[in-house]
Amino acid sequence: MQGALTRYRIMAWTVGVGLLALVLVGMPLKYLGHDDTVVAIIGPIHGFLFMIYLVLTFDLARRAHWPFLRMILVMAAGTIPFLSFWTERKVTNVWAPAQLAKSPV
Repeated sequence: MQGALTRYRIMAWTVGVGLLALVLVGMPLKYLGHDDTVVAIIGPIHGFLFMIYLVLTFDLARRAHWPFLRMILVMAAGTIPFLSFWTERKVTNVWAPAQLAKSPV
């Protein structure tokens, strides 16, 4: 499960940074500066990485035996700016250690 957690953490940060770049840089440039270059480049990359984030979150949820609602909420956290960072910390410091303590060695 440690490998799945590490993969999830890396992708949560990557998706979070990509979303912030879109929202804080790309969108103002597109709508205020009339230049959609940043959105045209980062948007598809972020979309592809978000799909990988969903797969890795599913993998972690399956290995950790999370309830379905927790898995969906963690997946949805990648769609709201800054929430993916908070959720990653919650998963890393609360939910994953609790599951590791339960699982037999």
